[in-house]
Amino acid sequence: MIGAELLSPFTLTVGWLLYVPVLLWAIARAPWVELFSDSRRQHLLFGTVFALFLLWLVRRDFDTGVSYHFIGMTAVTLLLDWPLAIVGGLVAQIGLVLLGRQDLAAMGVNGALLILLPVLVTEGCALLVERAQPRNPFVYIFCSGFFAAALSALLCLLLALGVLWFDERFALPEWLEDFVGYLWLIIFPEAFINGMVISALVVFCPEWLETFNRTRYLSAPWKDEDKS
Repeated sequence: MIGAELLSPFTLTVGWLLYVPVLLWAIARAPWVELFSDSRRQHLLFGTVFALFLLWLVRRDFDTGVSYHFIGMTAVTLLLDWPLAIVGGLVAQIGLVLLGRQDLAAMGVNGALLILLPVLVTEGCALLVERAQPRNPFVYIFCSGFFAAALSALLCLLLALGVLWFDERFALPEWLEDFVGYLWLIIFPEAFINGMVISALVVFCPEWLETFNRTRYLSAPWKDEDKS
């Protein structure tokens, strides 16, 4: 998460221009009728937003104005699908702003980096997996869960560094090669957390996952005597 004092007015404006249209599109595409008529979905949405809010509160704030915390949006996207995932991320963001843990002016940039980018990566991986139509649920868990979370964390970190470098308000380390070694300390925990959550949901509550094809993954294989 990046503080507003580290971003130029141009970057803050671009962040809002990217975040708001996609947010409005997600609100328009969200299944509100099904959500209001299904109490289970409502409880799932509220619980997910609350868990995401708590996850973002567990973070390390640096004196330079940047903060590090786990993203968690991969699991949220697979659980709620992308429209409600973006809406849920917005609600969690608003909670951080009300607590003074995020700058209102930087919501656009942070929303684009921490919400839109992970949702885009996760949705892309999920669509590729669905196009391949594998029958092994471990393919879904690894590719849509572990791999998507790791890729999201990597791209989010690289783009955040690119934004800070572009605005020239943040003192980047002299030797970026040394910084590469710390990438694993960020990527692997992010992949592990999201992957384990998705693994648990596939095993115990597969019906909660909006992007999980239970008919294909959990159907019993045909036997030769059943085909005759």
